Amino acid sequence: MARQADEQPPAQATATAPAGVHKNFTANPERIRLEQDLRHRSDWRLWGPYLSERQWATVREDYSSDGSCWEYFPHDHARSRIYRWGEDGLLGLCDRECRMCFAPALWNGRDTILKERLFGLTGNEGNHGEDVKEYYFYLDASPTGSYLKALYKYPQAAYPYEQLVAENRRRSRSEPEFELLDTGIFDGSRYFDVFVEYAQAGEEDILARFTICNRGPEAARIDVLPTLWFRNTWSWGRSGDGYWPRPLIEQIGDGVARAKHETLGTYLFTAGRHSAGGPPELLFTDNATNLERLYRVANSEPYVKDAFHRYVVNGEREAVNPRKLGTKVAAHYSFEVPGGGSKSYASASARRARSLTEIPAGGSIRCSRGAG
Repeated sequence: MARQADEQPPAQATATAPAGVHKNFTANPERIRLEQDLRHRSDWRLWGPYLSERQWATVREDYSSDGSCWEYFPHDHARSRIYRWGEDGLLGLCDRECRMCFAPALWNGRDTILKERLFGLTGNEGNHGEDVKEYYFYLDASPTGSYLKALYKYPQAAYPYEQLVAENRRRSRSEPEFELLDTGIFDGSRYFDVFVEYAQAGEEDILARFTICNRGPEAARIDVLPTLWFRNTWSWGRSGDGYWPRPLIEQIGDGVARAKHETLGTYLFTAGRHSAGGPPELLFTDNATNLERLYRVANSEPYVKDAFHRYVVNGEREAVNPRKLGTKVAAHYSFEVPGGGSKSYASASARRARSLTEIPAGGSIRCSRGAG
C-alpha cells in the first residue's frame, strides 16, 4: 500500500529525486508521483476510479420525449442496452475519457441477474426518492489513485429486487425506507465480503486484487468475472473526437487477450491460473444492445452486451463468441469458499507487457500495454 502524501518516509526511503522532480523533494513514492503529475512529467491520473456507479436512469442517457429519464432507461435495461455517454460497473476503473473500462462481475448461483452494477430505486419507486439498495464502502485511496481499496457486501441468497421495489412503493413518505438489511438477506452472516484493491506500479501498470471472504457458516460458491470492455462509441453514425472507430479485443493465447483502441493503443489482458491449476476461460462478446430482448426485433449483431449474464446465469453457451473476439472480455472464475474462509485473485493493467511468470500465483489477470 502506498503511504499517504503527508506521511514521513523512513530514513532508508530517501533517495535522489528522479527526473521531473525538484532536487530537494523528499523521495516519498506518493509525493514523487504527485510532483511528477503536477509538472506534467507523467500521467498518473490517466486511469482512476472514474467509472460511474450508475449510468442507467440518469439524464445523461435520457432521450425521452418528456424527460422521464427514470423510465426511459431502467435498471432492467442496463445489462442489455448500451450507454452513449458513459459506463457503469461495480467498484471499477476506466481511463479519464471512459474509453476502456475494467470491473468485476459476480454471481452467487441464486441471483436472477449477473451482478455487474449497483441496484437502486428511481425517484418514482422510492418512498423517499432515489436510493441505492446496496452496501459498499470506499476504504482507502492515495491522492494519485496509485492505491485504491473498496468493499462490496454480496448476499449469498437471491437478491430481492422485486421485494425492494414493491415494499418501498407501498410505503408513504412519512414511513421509513425499506432497506436491503430489512429483507433478512444478511441473516446468519450469509454473505460475501468482496474486497477490491488497485495498485499502480506505473502510470499504466495497474494491479487489481479481489479477495472474497465468506462470512457465513457454510461453504458457498461464487463466480467472479473480472471484465474489460470498451464503451460503445462507434454505433451512433458519427465520427471524429469522442466517436472513435470500433476497437477490438481478441484472444492470442491461453488466458491472454489483446485489446486495440485507436487512441489508447494496444493492451494485453492476461488471466492467471485458476485455483484448479489452468487459466480460466475467457469469454467474449460485443458491447452492443440486445434488441431482441428489449424491443422484440432482430439483433444487428449476434453477440451482445448481456452475453455474460446469459452464459453464467442462464447457461446459454451460444451467447458468447466462439471465435474469441469482440469488444468485451471476461475471465470466468468459479470456486467454493469455505465458511469463514477467503480466496484471492489478482488482475492488472499495464502499459508494457510483462512475462506471464511475473503474474502472482493462485489466479490473476493482467492487462498490459503491448506492441500493436
